[in-house]
Amino acid sequence: QVQLVESGGGLVQPGGSLRLSCATSGFTFSAYTMKWYRQAPGKERELVATISAAGRTINYADSVKGRFTISRDNAKSTVYLQMNSLKPEDTAVYYCSTRYLREYWGQGTQVTVSS
Repeated sequence: QVQLVESGGGLVQPGGSLRLSCATSGFTFSAYTMKWYRQAPGKERELVATISAAGRTINYADSVKGRFTISRDNAKSTVYLQMNSLKPEDTAVYYCSTRYLREYWGQGTQVTVSS
């Protein structure tokens, strides 16, 4: 079955960095676009970044452009989100996602940016 498992979240001070990972299994990872979303308390889920199957097409939300970098390792079936210059407003649960017959989501990893 399809599984997506996020890791790498935590508590970080403003201006700090975190690297999130999403390990996947159960589908041909290298053939599918991968996405990172986030959801802050009381807010709707927000699309943060997408990366195409071969990694050639990448898009970011305006709120994270220049600070976040999405990447993937097709040999490891893993997608990453490098987050730099973190701000308190980046605080959220971060999810990876893919659409393989239907949308699949991981369980999420909490990112808290606070001094």
